[in-house]
Amino acid sequence: MTTKCKYCNSDLKNIFIDLGEQPLCNNNIPFSQKEIEEEKYPLQVYICDQCFLVQVNHNISPKVIYDNYTYFSSYSSTWLNHIKNYCLDVTERFKLNQNSFVVEIASNDGYLLKNFVENNIPCLGVEPSLTVAKEAEKNNIPTMNEFFTEKLSGDIKSKYGKADIIIANNVFAHVPEINNFTTGIKKLLKKDGVFTIEFPYLLELVSNKQFDTIYHEHFFYYSLYSVSNILSNQRLKIFDIEKLKTHGGSLRLFVTHKENTKYKVEDIVNTMRDEEDKLGVNTLEYYKEFAVEVDKMKQIFKDEIKKIKKQNKSIAAYGAPGKGNTLLNYYDITNDLIDFTVDKNPIKQNTFLPGSKIPVFEPKEIEDKKPDYILILPWNLKDEIVKSLEYIKKWDGKFIIPIPEFEII
Repeated sequence: MTTKCKYCNSDLKNIFIDLGEQPLCNNNIPFSQKEIEEEKYPLQVYICDQCFLVQVNHNISPKVIYDNYTYFSSYSSTWLNHIKNYCLDVTERFKLNQNSFVVEIASNDGYLLKNFVENNIPCLGVEPSLTVAKEAEKNNIPTMNEFFTEKLSGDIKSKYGKADIIIANNVFAHVPEINNFTTGIKKLLKKDGVFTIEFPYLLELVSNKQFDTIYHEHFFYYSLYSVSNILSNQRLKIFDIEKLKTHGGSLRLFVTHKENTKYKVEDIVNTMRDEEDKLGVNTLEYYKEFAVEVDKMKQIFKDEIKKIKKQNKSIAAYGAPGKGNTLLNYYDITNDLIDFTVDKNPIKQNTFLPGSKIPVFEPKEIEDKKPDYILILPWNLKDEIVKSLEYIKKWDGKFIIPIPEFEII
């Protein structure tokens, strides 16, 4: 059966990269269930030759993905600072107050909305995972435990009215029914309201070979060209863009109704469109070398890790992010090469990573075991992590950074 593009419904014929069969990257396995047979799914990414939307072709129900979800946003100080600054900026820029209404889609454990709650700005989170939605409610963040859809947007509008600001950080890529989702945004947004989106930028993924940011819960990998098409189809326009360092390089888009003249379209919007045009993001040529480069990275990584092990040196990892599991499983790395990893999130501790079966402990395990090398799996947070683990210098410990090139520091 031919796979269809999730946006324009054209036949998908062109593979961007095939990362093999992989388990769901955030489904850690409790120690007591080590022998469980994990479900694995193809992780193939296609590029549509009509709309040039890069997308995973295997449809897994979001209900399956988020049923046992262990990603909590509140465990990275870098991310929390990023979000705090965002909330301050939009509050000031769009003059939010106690008469405004803010909706965040995929609000996780309420880490973002608490900034609005503290300033008495009415808000609502929409979070599909019960695990993290419960945590938000414990912290008095109004939260609906639902998937955002066009229908749900109507329910929210009936109960609370339309939104001044709708926030979708790192969720626009997670929704397979992207046209339905965007219609819901359009209907919930006030006439002069603003929709802000953050997503890892496809051009950073390609140029820095960030293949590990590909996993089943990310259905799409957006260029400005492809995301503009989706928004424009719902008569929404981008009026400003910020380039961000988060997740290895992301974009923040400021979006409003096409008819809204309150916000001038900033120069950066057209400049970035021109840059993409020159690079050829709307041609298949742009994408063809990516898989070849990633395959070379795999061989280098495995050779270097084996060299370290031949010297009888120990290797641990830091973090248990989804991206780390894509990398470990594609590279065929298991606990015979990496002894253990650690993570601040208590829900991930005392579990095995999916696929690789590497055990996850609390961070003090590093000080107890004193590994010679630490592989930083959330490499996008390497500065924060290296600083927090400075004490490994006491035993001449070193860090391994896997992306964009294998590097020992």
